[in-house]
Amino acid sequence: MGLLRVKRDLADFWNLLWEAALGLCAAFALLNAFAPPQDLPWTPLDLSAPLGQATRAKVADFELSRSAAPPAEEVTAVTDACLALLREAGVQAERAEDRDDGGFCVVRGAVRITGGAVTPLAPGGLVMQCPMAIRYVLWDRQVLRPAAEAAFGTSIASVDTYGTYSCRRIYGSTEPGARPSEHARANALDVAGVTLADGRRVSLTADWDGDGPTGAAGADFLRRIRDGGCDVFATVLGPDYNVEHDDHLHLDGAPRGLCA
Repeated sequence: MGLLRVKRDLADFWNLLWEAALGLCAAFALLNAFAPPQDLPWTPLDLSAPLGQATRAKVADFELSRSAAPPAEEVTAVTDACLALLREAGVQAERAEDRDDGGFCVVRGAVRITGGAVTPLAPGGLVMQCPMAIRYVLWDRQVLRPAAEAAFGTSIASVDTYGTYSCRRIYGSTEPGARPSEHARANALDVAGVTLADGRRVSLTADWDGDGPTGAAGADFLRRIRDGGCDVFATVLGPDYNVEHDDHLHLDGAPRGLCA
């Protein structure tokens, strides 16, 4: 009797496991069938899809290790995969030369957006970490362009910037203990404003308070692209944060996050 009971218990246990496995498979199939792909971590990143719950994690898959200098083979493999994603999305981009200016000012696996289905950056030729380029394309397609159409009824000719790479600590501090800026890794972009297709310019300096040439529409537009950037970038800082950001939006892909 004891042996029969053990066998029966084992059979029941395996039946439960089998039923649980079938349930998981059914749930997985339902998720794949009905949940938006951008919300599912196992689906490929699509730069034309709306932002989703899994978008940040998918972009992070293209990040290089910060804890130690990754091997050249890893840098090449990860960056090539990132470039392939950009090109599949219709964005023209190329690998930029690695840069080492000493200390914490080291740039590896960076790229340069050269054209294609993305709003041009001005000045052109900016070098940035490849995941940062992915974030820019997502922000451009899912935030920037819709905001311009809603506010001004036109498209954007260029995004006007103060650049990406700068070998310095935060706020240009010379204190040895000050944290290195994400600009020192070409992992940040400072946006001064945009030039619209009809020639109008919208800048943080002139239009953030709503008193500039574009009036309340310009102020609303700038806040929309700031707030929308918080869904794409790790850090978004603007005039509401401090005086150092009165004239630009700081966007970066740092491990930490802050939206202000």
